[in-house]
Amino acid sequence: MKLQRYDTSYIKDYMETPEGYLTVNVPITRPGVFPYQRQDGTVQMEAKLPEDIFSDRTIYSARSKPVTDGHPNEPVTIDNYQTYAKGMSHTDSRVEDFKLYISLTVTDKTLIEKIHDGYNEISIGFLSDVVAESGIYNGDQYEYVQRNVEINHIAIVEKGRAGPEVAIRADSDAWQIDEKGGNTNMVKIKIEGTEYEVDPAVKAHIDALKAKEETAKVKGDSADALQGRLDALDLTIKAKDQEIATLKEQVLSADELDKQVEVRVKLIDAAKPLLGDSFDFTGKTDREIKEAVISTTKQDFKGDGKSDDYINAFFDAAVEQVQLNGFSSTGANSAYTGDAGGDKDLQALKNERLNMRK
Repeated sequence: MKLQRYDTSYIKDYMETPEGYLTVNVPITRPGVFPYQRQDGTVQMEAKLPEDIFSDRTIYSARSKPVTDGHPNEPVTIDNYQTYAKGMSHTDSRVEDFKLYISLTVTDKTLIEKIHDGYNEISIGFLSDVVAESGIYNGDQYEYVQRNVEINHIAIVEKGRAGPEVAIRADSDAWQIDEKGGNTNMVKIKIEGTEYEVDPAVKAHIDALKAKEETAKVKGDSADALQGRLDALDLTIKAKDQEIATLKEQVLSADELDKQVEVRVKLIDAAKPLLGDSFDFTGKTDREIKEAVISTTKQDFKGDGKSDDYINAFFDAAVEQVQLNGFSSTGANSAYTGDAGGDKDLQALKNERLNMRK
């Protein structure tokens, strides 16, 4: 089941367009463990892991999404866009400094005035699958993981979940230097279990390196998974092609079926005068019918080991005798009483058969 969630960050910088709109370049989410309130009022810790929020699915979902003044109490769709939308995100979503960045333009005058007055944090509204899975990320314990994150809208709020790290700022407000020349915005990073205070620029560089490493891994995993699916699909297609080819070989065309029926009818018509009406043709192969005809002319005949050419030639000769002389299928005046086992006789029978076909 997909749940709607909200994340918050600061707008890093902005500029006004000639029309008075406000264009913002901002990080909208980052990996981490965040508290989310359940419907019963209790809080659960949910993790946004790099492989999820830096996936192509999530990165692309941030593009061309409505900017809202605070979070609506429902997902923004085409049906309520005019009610909630105060701007639109652009199509340049990407990973920078271990965060998901995108630029957006605010077109609502009232919201622009709020931003200038300090209403400057960004909070994404998104849908995700919340999976019960515990673990530790960057030293923070979590009970659930957000999977398949899809961003629905980008809200500008007074105070968001991720704190001042993700907010709207003018370039002149980026760093504040005290009278001694020191940076008052020192941040903490953890290296092998120990925390250090460093300049934000140092931390940003470290985060950028981590983002590149994580993104490369995610891209590599995605490419491998995609190649695996393509290879499996290719095998399936080849198997289906082979199956179709086999079925085509097994299925007779209409013309081929007509020819076989015609040949069968001619064979039965030729054999009936020698075998009589009592002979049951059902289930008999062409060769079995021909051997039965030969047996009426040669009482001790056995077809075992005889070639198809031999059987065909003997049968054609027997039928020809009946047609020429009107002999019956039994008795002294049988259609053929000679021994056709010799090579010379066999060749003669073959020639007669070929002449008849011509």
